[in-house]
Amino acid sequence: MRKVQITETVLRDANQSLMATRLPYKDYEGILPTMDQAGYYSVECWGGATFDSCLRYLNEDPWERLRNLRKNLPNSKLQMLLRGQNLLGYKHYHDDVVEKFIELSIKNGIDIIRIFDALNDFRNLETALAATQKYATPNTIASGCISYTQSPVHTVEKYVKMCKELKTMGFQTICLKDMAGTMTPYEAEHLIKGIKDAVGDIPLILHTHSTTGMAYMTLIKAIECGIDVIDTAASCFSGGTSQPSTETMFYTMQQYGIETGLDEAKINEVNEYFKPVKQKYIDNGMINPKSLATDAQALVYKVPGGMLSNMIANLTDMKAMDKFDAALEEIPKVRADLGYPPLVTPLSQMVGNQAVTNVLVGQRYKQISKEVKNYIKGEYGIAPAPVNKELQVQVLGEGVQPIDCRTEDQKRTGEEFKEAAAALGDLARSEEDIMSYICFPDQTVKFLENRKAQEENEAVYTIEEM
Repeated sequence: MRKVQITETVLRDANQSLMATRLPYKDYEGILPTMDQAGYYSVECWGGATFDSCLRYLNEDPWERLRNLRKNLPNSKLQMLLRGQNLLGYKHYHDDVVEKFIELSIKNGIDIIRIFDALNDFRNLETALAATQKYATPNTIASGCISYTQSPVHTVEKYVKMCKELKTMGFQTICLKDMAGTMTPYEAEHLIKGIKDAVGDIPLILHTHSTTGMAYMTLIKAIECGIDVIDTAASCFSGGTSQPSTETMFYTMQQYGIETGLDEAKINEVNEYFKPVKQKYIDNGMINPKSLATDAQALVYKVPGGMLSNMIANLTDMKAMDKFDAALEEIPKVRADLGYPPLVTPLSQMVGNQAVTNVLVGQRYKQISKEVKNYIKGEYGIAPAPVNKELQVQVLGEGVQPIDCRTEDQKRTGEEFKEAAAALGDLARSEEDIMSYICFPDQTVKFLENRKAQEENEAVYTIEEM
């Protein structure tokens, strides 16, 4: 019997796409034992924007969240999304920092590390892959990921070549990450057949979003063409900018005689648990109706779910939602100017924020963000196509060429660790605290100060009670 397995995304990408990753651990802790018995291929629960969001918005320690997930999901493969040399931040880190982050991720409970680079510059995956292999346990899987998009320079032949390269590098599985949900059934058929012919029996995974309405058709075609694993979300957290529904795909494959390994009663129990959780965030406005809708215009804009929900949140905060449509129209223009980068973190935020700035200022590139300037300087890797010449000259100057990012990234100075430890002083109690600071210094200091103050207050209450 043919088998297609399912990765459940409700703990990470589903809520990242619908509510900008604002789902606290306490809201789903109670359902974890049931999820552990559901039979998923993996539970995607960490990485992506969860790390930043824990510190910035939820007053949670992301490492403690991971340890709690590991404790409550002892039989499940825990999966994270890692941005290669970016880790979970928004810049490149030196190789020793990348290696230590992965060591700590595996030590604290991660099994599957899905590693991608926003530009598909695979030089930016090498250190993360090597570290995953170095610190691997018997359950560790290094999954190479391609950021899928369409443009004049992205072709089936190019993607097949990329997959061959990922296999040669030593990745154990390959994931096609269609973050904007723009992959059509036609494209899925030709792409998956081509990749399967090229890489043989290495497991192939498809991650897509329902943003454009294509996802269910695309998944069915992918299953017909031999996909091994698909990403889905508990149905109440599915659709819109999130993934397709877990239960819907389970019932569909069941009728085709395809084995999934899922327990029907358990996955339905998971969904019932999350229904009031979702309703709470609809009622308080955290989930915007725009994130729940289908928008075929995303086939033009190529905007992924997390990017769209963040843009909605930011424009709402600035009381500028009247500029939403204009900003959407500006996104593909900025993307073309920057050489057609796939719109995935951190490039999605950079392109989206620049598009919003262009619209709000009323003049294109009058203000250019530091991140976009760094991208044009070459600090993120090689752009898929040449950057607009006038924009490059505006940022770099006449005749100046971009740098080679890997020359800088390969430095192993240890200075980040020393500086972080010195800056935190007695606030830091572990390597994990220091790593959090390296990735998000301001947010980590605030979190650790709050932690210390809370513990001191609790100690005072205890003394008073005595």
